[in-house]
Amino acid sequence: MNYPRFIALLPLFLIASGFWIPKLAAVPLPTSPTRDWVQRLFDGLKAPVPPRRLVANIYYVGVSGVSSFLITTPEGHILIDTGFADTAPLTARSVEQLGFKLSDIKILLSTHAHIDHTGGHALMKKLTGARIYASAADARVLASGGVDDFITFPPDTIVYEPVKVDHEVTEGEDVTLGGVTLTAHLTPGHTRGATTWSMTVNDHGRTLHVVFFSSLTINPGVRLLHNQKYPAIVQDYETAFARLKSMPCDIFFAPHGYQFGMTEKFAQMDKESGIGPLIDPKGWAALIANNEAAFRHQLEAERGAGP
Repeated sequence: MNYPRFIALLPLFLIASGFWIPKLAAVPLPTSPTRDWVQRLFDGLKAPVPPRRLVANIYYVGVSGVSSFLITTPEGHILIDTGFADTAPLTARSVEQLGFKLSDIKILLSTHAHIDHTGGHALMKKLTGARIYASAADARVLASGGVDDFITFPPDTIVYEPVKVDHEVTEGEDVTLGGVTLTAHLTPGHTRGATTWSMTVNDHGRTLHVVFFSSLTINPGVRLLHNQKYPAIVQDYETAFARLKSMPCDIFFAPHGYQFGMTEKFAQMDKESGIGPLIDPKGWAALIANNEAAFRHQLEAERGAGP
């Protein structure tokens, strides 16, 4: 992690993820980020970190600021998110450092189709031959290489190599491989096709509900009202909040480490030599509640400001 850059951007991270909710009067209407701002943001996410086993057959194989998760099975493996195109090789190396073969990755999933999570999909598909699964809305973004997106970042900062989805998943659909089943929960808003994945694991006789969160952040520059590129954004966020609140969750992971307390939880796991720090249903509830509060603050601010 590039800590000076990260600290400089921390207030924005905290507001966007809902961990810091300022007074409504202090919430400015969104403005579009500059190219330099986006580049500094992305550069601060790419430092390598050691791969590690998390719980049962789930492993962390991402970088410092962008998560990737490997789920292993006897019949091949599933990879959730591939990172940027230039961090995908680090993820590939992490998989191999754990003793797994890239050629055994059979399915590529994603939490949402932004460059920092699916920019590496095309390369990873070439390296593994895996089939790509995504929601219909995110499949269109993937096929366009990020062009078909409503995000207000400068266009050249969000595009990546286009890639075709092999299978479009629907709400509640199960994806099964080698006795492992992940369920797709469409939680749109951050992208039109953002998808949260859930599964269960067995840990010493305990059944634990694991959630791979998609994100609820409202990116800088994105309006909730009068959004011509995404007229249904408010209703989609409402749908996402309702679905996430109804999901059982013992352990949650997320596309960015700060969203699930990665640094703190991993450090505590190293001290305790167990998965106890990962079990965090209260943290899951707080994550949703804080993101919903941030959403409602921005919605109220926009309504007060008018068209």
